[in-house]
Amino acid sequence: MEGDFIKINEWLLPFSWIYGWGVKLRNMLFDIGILKSKAFDIPIISVGNITVGGTGKTPHVEYLVELLRKNFRVAVLSRGYKRKTKGFAIATKGCTAADIGDEPYQMKTKFPDVIVAVDKNRCHGITQLTETPSAIHGEGKDTDVILLDDAFQHRYVKPGINILLVDYHRLIIYDKLLPAGRLREPLSGKKRADIVIVTKCPPELKPMEYRVITKAMDLFPYQHLYFTKLVYQELQPIYCGESRPLHSLSKDEHVLLLTGIASPKQMMIDLSPLTPHITPLTYSDHHDYTAADIEHINETFQEMPSPKLIITTEKDAARLFGKDGLSQEVRHHLFVLPIRVEFMLNQQEMFNNNIIGYVRKNSRNSILVKAKDDHKSKDSHHSGNRSRTISFRNN
Repeated sequence: MEGDFIKINEWLLPFSWIYGWGVKLRNMLFDIGILKSKAFDIPIISVGNITVGGTGKTPHVEYLVELLRKNFRVAVLSRGYKRKTKGFAIATKGCTAADIGDEPYQMKTKFPDVIVAVDKNRCHGITQLTETPSAIHGEGKDTDVILLDDAFQHRYVKPGINILLVDYHRLIIYDKLLPAGRLREPLSGKKRADIVIVTKCPPELKPMEYRVITKAMDLFPYQHLYFTKLVYQELQPIYCGESRPLHSLSKDEHVLLLTGIASPKQMMIDLSPLTPHITPLTYSDHHDYTAADIEHINETFQEMPSPKLIITTEKDAARLFGKDGLSQEVRHHLFVLPIRVEFMLNQQEMFNNNIIGYVRKNSRNSILVKAKDDHKSKDSHHSGNRSRTISFRNN
């Protein structure tokens, strides 16, 4: 059921109260204009959450990339969490997860024709992507839309569409602020979202549950609510071998489930019906695998009975690929389990039209046409000088 992964540390609630006041003060400074949010003359879509841990940001950003890249020049800008470089960087063919972070590396591997950049300072990163296009895209080309990964709390940028992701198993309406719970900011922060997506929904979600969650989320009329689920694709070998359907796993196969993500519990639940022989080997989110970790993986897999294989996530595969020390046995049995996003309630077309319509309406070409039309209108009617602002909120 919804919220079934939530655990509140009641004894830490006084510290959550103190933390909450600090976050409220910061948001208030942005709301009254003491701290400034900067708008840009390019479509910007932010995807993020107000909780610590995985809500499915990367697969949702990848969904947007897949939706937009056929008709627009897309750039993804991420912080590049736990990378070993600093400042603005563009993902190149020879870069590694250590250079740009595991999630940007994963996206660049999937979409080599898409610009993937990292910068802790998002305003600086956007400026680099928009003001030096020839160095990034080639002469005569430009960025049409920028996707900000994990930027809901990064209020120095004012996105055109702000997408808030909420994990079905950790609904924010039932959670508490850090450190007692996992909320990064008070529940009132959801008012900044243009779109709210309840992610990781079970496929068998009943209509009554949709209605209960919709009412409980208590959104404003301008906010759109969607529901998505994660769909597993075929197992893909990382080093050698052939892909295989997930349902091809047999009851007698032993699986080493290797994860370094925020919420591995759902993956364990989903694989359990396929085989009862699952050995979890769990590390912290964005874990950088050390030589000792690699040796532990080798030893754990060697001790498991056959037939056997290793299943890991795309994010972990980005950090594991190229690591020295993996045994030949591990390399021959190491598979990644890709996931994709699927909208529920027949909401996909509505969501797609919302996103594509916003990008087309606010593209630089459209803005130039509007500016020319305004200029002609002023000349013909002698209406004098009037200020003009461009709104990026998709109403």
